[in-house]
Amino acid sequence: MALALRRPAHTALAAPSAVFFLVFFVAPALHLLLTSFWQMRSYKLAHDFTLENYIEVFTGYWDSILVTFGMAIVIALTTTAVAFFFAYSARFVVPRWGNLMLALVMFTLFGGYLTKIYAWKTILGPSGAINSALIATGAIEQPIDMFLYSPVAVVVALTHYLLPLSILPLYGSLRSIGDQSVEAACDLGARRWRSFFDIILPQCRTGLVVSFTLAFLFTVGDYVTPRLVGGPVTSMMGVFIQNQFGSRFNPPLGAAMSFSIIALSALVIGFAVLLLTRIARPR
Repeated sequence: MALALRRPAHTALAAPSAVFFLVFFVAPALHLLLTSFWQMRSYKLAHDFTLENYIEVFTGYWDSILVTFGMAIVIALTTTAVAFFFAYSARFVVPRWGNLMLALVMFTLFGGYLTKIYAWKTILGPSGAINSALIATGAIEQPIDMFLYSPVAVVVALTHYLLPLSILPLYGSLRSIGDQSVEAACDLGARRWRSFFDIILPQCRTGLVVSFTLAFLFTVGDYVTPRLVGGPVTSMMGVFIQNQFGSRFNPPLGAAMSFSIIALSALVIGFAVLLLTRIARPR
């Protein structure tokens, strides 16, 4: 009886969030999905159902799709690996300094996104810190232009920006692992690598998935970083999507690009989750 009385109260509390989610997320997404099957004719939206937009995405922009997902996978793997090393060190290697290390990570979040991108643009530029240091040491005579306006610049800038976001879920997962289970494994004769793969890694799978997903999705949808530090050689889909909604006034094609990227991203993340579940399962 008490449980039956609590259900209406829970429903009433959840109703505002549900309405907000439906109005400001589901409804616009459905409208954008419907728009992706329409066309622009003489700068006017024609409500004619067609698949031409999706055909154009996978025929005319396939190279950019491969570049986008290749960059996203590299950045997500790099960010997750570095973030895991940091979180593991803060939790198990130097646990007494773990809270201070986490506080430093939180402090870096105060820096703005564009501020960090422009900082890397300055560092990687011809007169930046890296080229200046190499010239000062005599390693090179002329500045190296490949540091800026290249895929390397995009990887460096986005990995630096996404590291704090990836460290937090990983550190939270590692904090939930009790010291008793690791100590018990060592007392039973398990080596450090064996306790890592059998105890620590399986229990932090959720953190690894969240870290990889955040870094991957942010990179796939980003268009500011490729434009500022990637240059014309880094043609990621976020730039083309922004152009369709902005300068080219073609929302149907931009919507088709967006949902194509969403569908492909879901496949990549699903495969990554299955692979990680297989690798990190308890033995």
